[in-house]
Amino acid sequence: MVTYRYYQSGDEKKIVKLWNDSLHIDPITSERFRNLVLLDANFDPEGLRVAFDGDQLIGCLYSVRRLLPMYGTDLEPDNSWIPFFFVHPDYRRLGVGTKLMEEAIAFLAGEGRSNLFFASYAPNYILPGIDEATYPGGHAFLKEQGFERQYTAVAMDRNLIGFQVPSDVVELKQQRVSEGYSFTTAQDKDLYEVIQFANKTFNPDWGRAIREGILQGLPLHRILIAREGSKLVGFCIYGGYEGVPDRFGPFGVDPDQQGKGLGKILLNECLRYMRAEGLHGAWFLWTGEKTSAGHLYKKTGFEITRKFDIMKKSIN
Repeated sequence: MVTYRYYQSGDEKKIVKLWNDSLHIDPITSERFRNLVLLDANFDPEGLRVAFDGDQLIGCLYSVRRLLPMYGTDLEPDNSWIPFFFVHPDYRRLGVGTKLMEEAIAFLAGEGRSNLFFASYAPNYILPGIDEATYPGGHAFLKEQGFERQYTAVAMDRNLIGFQVPSDVVELKQQRVSEGYSFTTAQDKDLYEVIQFANKTFNPDWGRAIREGILQGLPLHRILIAREGSKLVGFCIYGGYEGVPDRFGPFGVDPDQQGKGLGKILLNECLRYMRAEGLHGAWFLWTGEKTSAGHLYKKTGFEITRKFDIMKKSIN
């Protein structure tokens, strides 16, 4: 007999095992599960739904709403997220996933949420959305449950073996420096400004990534900043997410400064630093393929490695 409940202390070992038995392309360690889920400030045991057949865990679905503001006082009271779900291969198409989803939606609706996203949850998303090529069954399940695609994000990788900054970028940097721009690694005096710049110009999750990365040991030489005179106009980082050194980002240039090649300079400088550390590659999980950033990455040698559909459902 299949029974359903929410997370209880001790379930985590079975959850990690079933995760790795079900999501072979995206395995997880106990430590990473602990950091991204159990230690998340927004974690609520009632949102982590589990299904058992006797003592055997056969399904899991994690739903979450914001308990701690990402920035300021905004708790996004209408929004909620499902960062992941999975069902044991032997129990699929038997209604287990549907029941887990129903329980999660009842929980979130009871908390006043009206929008449910898969899986664009910050700060601790596992993947940006559903990878249809890798998980066609999961993609079909979300559509059956009434989720609709909002947009598609792409993950990209670049091999750094033999990388060198192209001569035209070297010349462009020299030109911008002669015009009063500077490109340096961060120092303590820059940190407040770059965090606020990331928060206000782009996304509060970017400012959080910088702050928490540094608290967790991110070396300041992995943060590159661009200034026009004394004004901060751009930055890029590597090794900021989960301490993974070859993970690139976040990365942004002041919209008022775009068209001057500052992003191209920062990106290539960052890749040069990464190669100087002995890294063999650079990768990230989330950008828009057709955005200016997406075009820049492609021109700099990045290739698309995965695509993710960010899905949404109204629940109230």
